[in-house]
Amino acid sequence: MNAILPDLQGSVLCEDVRAEASGQQTIIGVIGVIPAPVLPLGFFKLCLWTRWCGGTGEFIQRSLILGCDDDQPIAQSEVRFALPELNAHATNVHVFGGVQFQRHGIYHVEIQIDGELRMRFPLPVVPVQHQAQTAG
Repeated sequence: MNAILPDLQGSVLCEDVRAEASGQQTIIGVIGVIPAPVLPLGFFKLCLWTRWCGGTGEFIQRSLILGCDDDQPIAQSEVRFALPELNAHATNVHVFGGVQFQRHGIYHVEIQIDGELRMRFPLPVVPVQHQAQTAG
């Protein structure tokens, strides 16, 4: 039987994914933009939660965080997974450790399956100013 590439049902960049006793997952700290008061800005851990469905076969998911100017990976992860039937689904969590953002700009997150790009979305790293606290 030939493999059928699955659909990417969803993807969330976050601070952590917790496995609950019930078998469910809790996504913690959804990230849409990264405020950076100082640079470089480092993260001990970033997670990318993905869910695949509507395919059959064995696959390799590769996920990357790309630099803001040169599209070179600053972090990447790979995971193998299988879908035994069309009604099955697979949930993957990529953990990127020690990610460093060296400057402000638009980084990108890419999700590939078997070398084919399935999703690319922007990840802005933006400057923020510290608010001076006044005694009152």
